[in-house]
Amino acid sequence: MSLYLDNAATTPVRPEVREAMAPYLTRFFGNPSSHHEVGEAAASALDEARARVAAVLGFRAGDVVFTSGGTESNNAAIKGLVLGSGKRHLVTTAIEHESVLASADYLSRLHGVRVTHARVDDTGTLTPEALAGVLCDDTGLVSVGYANNEIGTVQDAAALAAVAHQRGIPLHLDAVQAAGWLPLTGLGADAVTVAGHKIGAPKGTGILAVRGRLPFEPLLHGGGQERGRRSGTPDVAGAVAIATALTLAEAERAADAARVETLRDAFIRRVLATVPGARLTGHPQRRLPGTASFVFPGTNGETVLLELERHGVVSSSGSACAAGSDEASHVLLAVGLSPDEARTAVRFSLPHGLTGSLDAVADAVADAVSAVGSRG
Repeated sequence: MSLYLDNAATTPVRPEVREAMAPYLTRFFGNPSSHHEVGEAAASALDEARARVAAVLGFRAGDVVFTSGGTESNNAAIKGLVLGSGKRHLVTTAIEHESVLASADYLSRLHGVRVTHARVDDTGTLTPEALAGVLCDDTGLVSVGYANNEIGTVQDAAALAAVAHQRGIPLHLDAVQAAGWLPLTGLGADAVTVAGHKIGAPKGTGILAVRGRLPFEPLLHGGGQERGRRSGTPDVAGAVAIATALTLAEAERAADAARVETLRDAFIRRVLATVPGARLTGHPQRRLPGTASFVFPGTNGETVLLELERHGVVSSSGSACAAGSDEASHVLLAVGLSPDEARTAVRFSLPHGLTGSLDAVADAVADAVSAVGSRG
């Protein structure tokens, strides 16, 4: 069986999560809006899930909205907060997930919102100074990824929040890649998004936490569920699943992240030492514990991936949301790589439960790059 090192794309559902959600697919199947015994049992589970999520994120239970995943959560946060603010300026960066960039483009095209992409440096870092330089009185929201999904760079979220708050501007933090790896409280964020399938919950589960004081225009209109922020019958089993996964991930986070970071650093050193011309992308220190991303000049990243599969290693060339595209990664272009360099990229995203050395994987990388390079 192959070694799966594409956990930034998705993760398997944890056994504890399957067990926790199963009763709400069968026995406790009620609609939580129904005022009878079956519905009230579902409503109680939904309330408990909401409280568990709020505790991990540092929000109030009433601030938590359950969604279908990270893409919906990002769309709802950006469109909802900008349109709710009545202001006409949005600040983000060019290295954000496609769901953030497409939401910004939508606001620009259909609502006349001016979008500014604050400059990041060649490590993918947005400095507080760079953010401060693009804010104005008409800025309704700053939306930034806590950790980048392709290169793993981690932003100083608390510092960015402080800059935004000095101007009375809320900060939305896309924490889809950060959950389970980085602290989620004490960051000063006004809105946070999480995707269940990155932390051992099923695909199709997500979280949007928005401070209740903020004006918010919902994407979905109807029966007014989720305190009017997302109409539609809630997925109780999905809410239980993502609450369970997030709680488990947070309980294990500190020890897990420290262990995996040590293994990751050893892997990075070995790859850089054994693969001629290999370069690490992203910040060398402030990066996700489980992410190691490289460019291998003179190769093609997709071809290297195929060669790695022959060696029993499954990884990726970047965001799974852009899979199948011939275009160079917008993230790598934004941090200064040429299109040709960007097409040589390979990302390894490690599992939370990793315990063993990755020396054999590094050797497989060296063999794969050598094989691809020898073909010209």
